[in-house]
Amino acid sequence: MLTAKVTSKGQITVPKAVREKLGVREGEELLFEEDRGVFRLRKLPARTKFEKWVGFLKSRKNSDEIVEELRGKS
Repeated sequence: MLTAKVTSKGQITVPKAVREKLGVREGEELLFEEDRGVFRLRKLPARTKFEKWVGFLKSRKNSDEIVEELRGKS
């Protein structure tokens, strides 16, 4: 069984095994659903097909530098 402690601010850290199983990455949202006193945790689906890629290429490089890097310098 996996557990998590609640901080003084009401925050918890979702255990790594749970994050991996749900496929949750930083910045994504989780949904808590209640059913007769039992809560379920679900990953909210991305709003669009492309939303999961937002921030994927976080870098300070511009598009020309990225293309040059991928193609290899001449």
